[in-house]
Amino acid sequence: MTTALPAQRTVLKRFPAGYRRGSWPAGEYAAAQRAQGTDARVVMDLSSGQFLVVTNTTTR
Repeated sequence: MTTALPAQRTVLKRFPAGYRRGSWPAGEYAAAQRAQGTDARVVMDLSSGQFLVVTNTTTR
């Protein structure tokens, strides 16, 4: 039996979860990053209450 290692993620930017209704700055930032060729997505960090824009690739 083999076990997969968790993917290494890089946090590109953090956004507080308290934005007004209908405002999705984390999603907009991730979309802009994808338009530039970075495989970015939004995840929720429950322990900090923030949305994180992450990528599985290493950035410099």
